[in-house]
Amino acid sequence: MAGTKLLAEAWDAAGLSQLGKFPAWGRWAELNGLFRDDLRRFVRSEPNTTASIAKRICGSLDLYGESARHLYHSINFVTCHDGFTLNDLVSYEQKHNWANGEHNRDGWNDNFSYNCGHEGPTEDPNIALLRQRQIRNFLTMLLVSQGVPLILQGDEFARTQHGNNNAYCQDNETSWVDWSLAEKNAGLLRFTRMMIALRKKYFALTREQFVNRVTWHGTKPGEPDWTGQKRILAFQLQGAQGQPDLCLLFNAHWEWQRFALPPHGGHQWRWRRLVDTNLPVPDDIVEVKDAVPLCPADSYVAAPRSAVILVAGP
Repeated sequence: MAGTKLLAEAWDAAGLSQLGKFPAWGRWAELNGLFRDDLRRFVRSEPNTTASIAKRICGSLDLYGESARHLYHSINFVTCHDGFTLNDLVSYEQKHNWANGEHNRDGWNDNFSYNCGHEGPTEDPNIALLRQRQIRNFLTMLLVSQGVPLILQGDEFARTQHGNNNAYCQDNETSWVDWSLAEKNAGLLRFTRMMIALRKKYFALTREQFVNRVTWHGTKPGEPDWTGQKRILAFQLQGAQGQPDLCLLFNAHWEWQRFALPPHGGHQWRWRRLVDTNLPVPDDIVEVKDAVPLCPADSYVAAPRSAVILVAGP
């Protein structure tokens, strides 16, 4: 039918991958599995991932740039119908598929997950806070990246499958959506909604608009660390048509990082904090009109494993 959206998993169970080469005929979009893997590896603090994640943020030009396909042909995702949920991605390092009856041999072994220091549920408040922060980091990076974001149902309020990463055969509480989590994790649901609104307002750009307006940084303006050893990435997105500049800071390191901030086009303007995934609700994300002026104005100290969005304003 005309107008039908066609989405492909451009790989098969035998290991063949046609990612970026799937016969599109201008119609087929692809689930971008490389976006998923690179984002997971960066957020869990692997070295040598900074250059790769910058490519994903820009719309995966290395995959789709030569085929004349558009941004909407790249379906960006962190989790999907197969594999861990987003909550489980930050809670388990091993799959727990024993209930599937295949002796835990089914499902992916290479999940690029990080349990934040404990396998499965815990009463440790520090681990719980880190897991919440990591979920927000994933959502932030997904929703500022160029392409079509896909969010697995229930990830917006931390649905769990208790470590089962292949729950296709479980028609029970394992695979059902527990809607009571929307109230229990209302802060995460609020964060997701507000990040989607920010995407629509500032980040729903064409590839050309984004590439022409982005400037990459590291802990110092204009000095990105493409080796990836620092496990950080920053960039400035120049405003257009009356929109303000934005500055994004991603610290995937386990240590605090001080970012010197770039200039933003006007002496009467200064950077204001819009998002900081390290802060408690409701300070983790605020409306643009409520963005908090920085003091000092020329730097920002980002917490370990956090994401920050700054907006320029008077």
